Amino acid sequence: MSPVPPVSDLSAHIGFWLRMVSNHVSQAFAAKLAGKDVTAAEWSLMRMLYSQEPTPPSRLADAMGMTRGAITKLADRLIAKALIVREASASDGRAQTLALTERGTALVPTLAALADRNDAEFFDCLNSGERETLVNLLKSLVERRQMSAIPIA
Repeated sequence: MSPVPPVSDLSAHIGFWLRMVSNHVSQAFAAKLAGKDVTAAEWSLMRMLYSQEPTPPSRLADAMGMTRGAITKLADRLIAKALIVREASASDGRAQTLALTERGTALVPTLAALADRNDAEFFDCLNSGERETLVNLLKSLVERRQMSAIPIA
């Protein structure tokens, strides 16, 4: 029998620790959002539309790093919940735009407060210097690896 080559332990990888934290933070946030009948992806789209003029789905897809089909599916779900509307563009009647409804606009600050609370629950155990270092390191990785898609899941 040939010897089994040594392999690194799962916990020897930075990605393991990033996933560990990310999964717990994301799952807790998803549970909070579920209480408001919104998913993390829906929240991301709503936040993108907040304080914006009606926006073409193609621009949202580009900004969020999603396909136009995925934006359409998200939009359809939010339209069904009366949180956004799809309308003909004011400048080009053939094009469509998405915008928050009054109800959607009123809900965004509540959802943002849930996001803030979720962050506090996970990261308030770090002092301000540690939080700043963590954020700066993560931002540096994003910049150096040219990551641009908004995380939605």
